[in-house]
Amino acid sequence: PSTNESQDKSKAKKGKLQAKSTGLQYQFQIMESIGVSRSDIPKFADPQYWLQYFPPIAKNDLNDFGARVDWRRSFITTDINPYYDSFVRWQMNRLKEKGYVKFGERYTIYSPKDGQPCMDHDRSSGERLGSQEYTCLKMRVLEWGPQAGDLATKFSGKDVFFVAATLRPETMYGQTNCFVGPSIQYGLFQMKDGSLYICTPRAARNMAFQNLTAERGEVVQVATVQGSALYGTKIHAPNGIHQAVYILPMETVLATKGTGVVTSVPSDSPDDYINLMHLRKKAAYFGLDPAWVSLDPIPVLSTPEFGEMSAPKLITTLKIDSPKDAAKLAEAKERAYKAGFYQGTMSVGPFAGQPVEKAKPKVREELIAQGCAFAYAEPEGLIISRSNDECVVALCDQWYLDYGEPTWQAKAFKLLERMNIRDAATKKKFQEDLDWLHQWACARSYGLGSRLPWDPQFLVESLSDSTIYMAYYTVSHLLHGGDIFGQTVGPLDVTAEQMTDRMWDYIFGTDAVQFQPDPTHPLSKEKADIMRREFRYFYPMDVRSSGKDLISNHLCFCIYVHTALFDEQFWPRTMRANGHLMLNGKKMSKSTGNSLTLCDSLKKFGADATRLTLADSGDGFDDANFEELTANASILRLHTLVEWCREVISDNASFRTGPFTLFDHIFENETKLAINKAYKAYDESLYKEAQKVGFYELLGARDWYRDFTAEEGGMHADLLRYYVRVQALLIAPIAPHFAEHVWGTILGEPGSIQNAAFPNPSQGVDDAMIDAAEYVKETVRNVRTTELNLAKRKAKATKGPTTAGPQLSFDPAKPKRVRIFVADKFPAWQGQCIDALAKNLDRETALVDEKALRADLEKLGLFKDKRTMPFIMMMKGKIKANGPSALERALTFDEMDVLQKAAGYLRRTLNYERVEIESLAAGMDKAQQQLAQELKDGTHDPSGYNLAIIETSQPGSPAFVVYNPPS
Repeated sequence: PSTNESQDKSKAKKGKLQAKSTGLQYQFQIMESIGVSRSDIPKFADPQYWLQYFPPIAKNDLNDFGARVDWRRSFITTDINPYYDSFVRWQMNRLKEKGYVKFGERYTIYSPKDGQPCMDHDRSSGERLGSQEYTCLKMRVLEWGPQAGDLATKFSGKDVFFVAATLRPETMYGQTNCFVGPSIQYGLFQMKDGSLYICTPRAARNMAFQNLTAERGEVVQVATVQGSALYGTKIHAPNGIHQAVYILPMETVLATKGTGVVTSVPSDSPDDYINLMHLRKKAAYFGLDPAWVSLDPIPVLSTPEFGEMSAPKLITTLKIDSPKDAAKLAEAKERAYKAGFYQGTMSVGPFAGQPVEKAKPKVREELIAQGCAFAYAEPEGLIISRSNDECVVALCDQWYLDYGEPTWQAKAFKLLERMNIRDAATKKKFQEDLDWLHQWACARSYGLGSRLPWDPQFLVESLSDSTIYMAYYTVSHLLHGGDIFGQTVGPLDVTAEQMTDRMWDYIFGTDAVQFQPDPTHPLSKEKADIMRREFRYFYPMDVRSSGKDLISNHLCFCIYVHTALFDEQFWPRTMRANGHLMLNGKKMSKSTGNSLTLCDSLKKFGADATRLTLADSGDGFDDANFEELTANASILRLHTLVEWCREVISDNASFRTGPFTLFDHIFENETKLAINKAYKAYDESLYKEAQKVGFYELLGARDWYRDFTAEEGGMHADLLRYYVRVQALLIAPIAPHFAEHVWGTILGEPGSIQNAAFPNPSQGVDDAMIDAAEYVKETVRNVRTTELNLAKRKAKATKGPTTAGPQLSFDPAKPKRVRIFVADKFPAWQGQCIDALAKNLDRETALVDEKALRADLEKLGLFKDKRTMPFIMMMKGKIKANGPSALERALTFDEMDVLQKAAGYLRRTLNYERVEIESLAAGMDKAQQQLAQELKDGTHDPSGYNLAIIETSQPGSPAFVVYNPPS
């Protein structure tokens, strides 16, 4: 009898929809849940209706989102669009002519329900998984075990085989037994040669599509038996030194991998060895005859690392005591396989003395030729089609793209190395997938798409017809007359029939490709040249962005086909992969309620808040995280900024005018720096970074400037307008509606900001101004840190004087002052230390040659100076933070002048009643005088002169003393 329907249904339930437990079991329920009316649902029985229904909805949402899309270039990628159909036919014809499309019988992932190959885009789960090929060993039943019941009489005289799938046919000489899963339900399946195979139903279903059964796809199961009933069955071991072995139990055998039957070679398989030893110890517990487990491991191959018995040695070395020690067994298995395959030498058999790597295929061929084994393949993991069918591996006659062919693959890697792929994880994934990708089926029997030009019974597979459509974008607006289906002739007045292979060759070709009009469908050279110019204006494309899950197919295909059909001058410059989008730190899922559509987000937060949050959610390969709290905060932030911009522009005349002050120059240069950094980030498609520098950091610079100038006459009118203008331009790519409002309504600029030029990133930034600003901010941070540290030390102190002197008596709750001491040069000994560091510093790695540094310090007589090593360690910290520039002694700004002009800001920010600034020399003199006076009369002066602190002042790193003035 054939496999019954209930079995198929149980497999179908493993699909994505069932796994998610959404309660939406049918397509019409899912469609209703996303807003499709019940009256529209029957129309989707026509595949073409999908193309008519969803594009307008997507377009409307993207327009509301503020997406910058040239809708003239939108198109449908099926044969309903005759222009795109001609483009795909040209692509496939040229690939075939160049030898990249081939035909033949090969293993492919296949959906029995759909009756055709199931490629990545046809799957609801299991994307990227391919087929795994095994050698299936045919192990003839010699004598049934004592629990086999009526199997012995029922199948007397029949050729019955246990079929064990193995990846290591070269080790079969060392078989000592064969394992089955005790609780697995096995079947006896009729094969086309009349023999019966014992394996899992899943394996038999795969075999039915690999020319092993009488009828393709028909599984004939004649009996069912549980694994535990097979113990003690005596079988023939092909190629085994022990010709007869027994069936034994193994708890870790999987029904979802291989055939469910595992032949055992304990000399080289750690799992086999530990299980065999375990069964020997507990034979009575498992109801096993000791004779069944009596065969000892046999040396099969030899390795330099483990000798002739790798499994026993690894079990001992890794101290594996139980078959349940999965982690250690996995490590042992990997080490044994790598050592055996790459370094091993065969010890037995006709290929003894040969490297295992060379002997393996020979042993496999010999087993198959003798009828003792056959080739078998299955999916690498669970693959579910979009029709909710569990896929198999089938042998199919099919057209395929010969990805992985050495010459073509070399060109693909050449393009990959030429492209600017900035993210290391993305590039690594490309390298792995280009190496992995081989022979991709490019045709299917039904669905949407273009027909294969030379074999129209097949459609071009849905990924293979979308590999280079970026080139089609460049001319689509000239061909289409305003509709995505290509049903209306476009502004160039060219028909689809005129877009012959010759025309596409000319449009996408180099200057060496001459114009050759087609006599059947003539097209003028003028029109062809217009399309060629459009193509060359946009090509090579600057960047291609897509999801990281599409690297293994769509993006790798894009690389391959570009190298096949386009001259190197038109190869892509950059590719970028995005991670998936999470919501509030969790995976999006309708079943848990953690889901948000674009349309819903626009209604809830608005377009710009949604866009700001998306930009903030992450850059690059890692998954991004859309935080609703960030979206809500963005609404408030944008509203507040709009109101502030309106106020400062409408009241611009009330702000300060005249020459720029130091802090005007600082803010102007911080704005220029934001322009440069934002331009670089946008150029690299790093939108989180662009938003950070072009929005958040620029807002921070504005706030700092406002605080800084509060007592200096306020902000400068010209600079405020400049800032608002730059802010709008920098954030326009991310928050276009906000930027448009600021640009037109508040600034009154002519035209749309969408047509305005991005601020010039080449304008010079005065590093002195940036350094001065950072210097003041760092000073504020250091004073605050000192206050906190003093508070902690004071809380620990109990009594008596300390080395901190007057500092420990400081009370931040009382009126307080700070005295800052500025050094104009390093002390001589510090200068010598810096010279020694500079001499022994590798400026590429920022690492110091410690041995050479010590020798130089000893020559200078500084090594034993107790001040030296603390200073050296401090300077190393600065090198680590700022690079070799930390050793530059000359500052780019006047330190004393900056601090004096910043005194008011420091006083307000730090909440001090007075900020006093003195030179190091003056401070040292006063500290010496104060110390002498204290020693003379035994008094304590809290006026802020502490010699131990003052002498630590260095250029760019002033010392300061905080103190409470006398009450």
